[in-house]
Amino acid sequence: MKALLLYPRYPDTFWSFKHALKFVSKKAAFPPLGLLTVAAMLPGEWEKKLIDMNTTTLTDRDIKWADYVFISAMAVQKDSVRYLITKCKRLGIKIVAGGPLFSLQHQEFDEVDHLVLNEAEATLPQFLEDLQNGCAKHIYTSGVWPDFATTPIPLWELIDTRRYSSLSLQYSRGCPFDCEFCDIVVLNGHIPRTKSKEQLLKEMDALYEQNWRASVFAVDDNFIGNKNKLKAEILPAIIQWMKKRKYPFSLFTEASINLADDEELMQMMVKANFDMVFVGIETPNPDSLAECGKLQNQNRDLVVSVKKLQNYGLQVQGGFILGFDHDPPSIFENMINFIQKSGIVTAMVGLLTAPPGTRLYQRLKKEDRLLKDFSGNNTDCSTNFLTKMNYDALLNGYRKIVSTIYSPKQYYERVKTFLLEYRPSRRKAANPQFKHFRALLMSVWILGIKEKERIYYWKLLLWTLLRRPRSLPMSITLAIYGLHFRKIAESYTAST
Repeated sequence: MKALLLYPRYPDTFWSFKHALKFVSKKAAFPPLGLLTVAAMLPGEWEKKLIDMNTTTLTDRDIKWADYVFISAMAVQKDSVRYLITKCKRLGIKIVAGGPLFSLQHQEFDEVDHLVLNEAEATLPQFLEDLQNGCAKHIYTSGVWPDFATTPIPLWELIDTRRYSSLSLQYSRGCPFDCEFCDIVVLNGHIPRTKSKEQLLKEMDALYEQNWRASVFAVDDNFIGNKNKLKAEILPAIIQWMKKRKYPFSLFTEASINLADDEELMQMMVKANFDMVFVGIETPNPDSLAECGKLQNQNRDLVVSVKKLQNYGLQVQGGFILGFDHDPPSIFENMINFIQKSGIVTAMVGLLTAPPGTRLYQRLKKEDRLLKDFSGNNTDCSTNFLTKMNYDALLNGYRKIVSTIYSPKQYYERVKTFLLEYRPSRRKAANPQFKHFRALLMSVWILGIKEKERIYYWKLLLWTLLRRPRSLPMSITLAIYGLHFRKIAESYTAST
């Protein structure tokens, strides 16, 4: 059997980092970890190819080569998925589809030959058995949360890792919290399921053997969902592994804000070479936090929590949402002030949307407020329900926020605020590579010479050299990110 695994194209969003990746000659930020793992679950005697449309051009010849095309996708990739399905159908190749998009919205894809939904560890084996016996069904589903111990090491040899700025691994699935708008618990459950330390270290070995010496993203729903196991087993093992190999990876992940309450855990993560964490801040408005059930963010000073993480050596990337029923007219100015004060440089602000299956979706359905299909992109100036706030006012407020926080003056000021709090590990930095010199030269040319408001770039570099000289590489990196964010913000605000 010949299996072609296809990963659809992402639209150009804040998360694509498209304009920043050009500085280091990369095609995409992250590889398709799910498809690489599924590839390892397919029979060993099958021939396998993987094409990530974010890094490689797909041809009709590629599709005709295959007996089956396997597609995995998230909701934000829906337009590209439609294109792939049409293309495969025209060429007469059967399609097997799975992943978050299909698991939550499979009713929209009846033309797909085989829908293998939920987690592949639970449903893919039955499909493969039926396929071998000539009786494969249209839909495979499961209500079981599968044991993570059965998950194989991804087949990294199927991709050219040099095309990505970061590689990925997964330690756990699931989140103990239940935010109303979040589909994580629908897809992966409330109780975090984890891999053993032996499993995780084998995956790190696999990346190391690929000669990877850069950042690795732990793509967990909430990395600290099981803090006891993390502190007792996993982090000590990672710390030892890193030390033995002279810290080949810098790690980053997603976690809830209560990480800031556990000093031992923060210290251990930094010792394990974690240097960044994405946190769902959502909103500075207490009533909106209560509305969406964001319990872990309530009854705390969020700015203090963010700065504590920064003080321990963890850069905080933050997710923010507008459009809650309890958002007051002052939310736009308040959010700008919060973001600037917190020093969250990478602040991803989007409009509230209701993913299918979530508590929010069910509530809005009962209230007859749902409007249209879910796009999966909360930064494209669209939402799929009737908002309590006047929609034009909401859209104009959103436009004001992104145009303000990513304008050079405010953005570079926020970088300074962050660097004043940031206390990175004193560990010796990796030797610079050619790509780093290239990025530096491009930043000087594009941000320091060509850009209209270049004065802020030079002020940042001079300030960094005088106040935080060891953070100069970080300062330049964040300046490059800022260019990408500005371009995306400009494209979104121009279309509204």
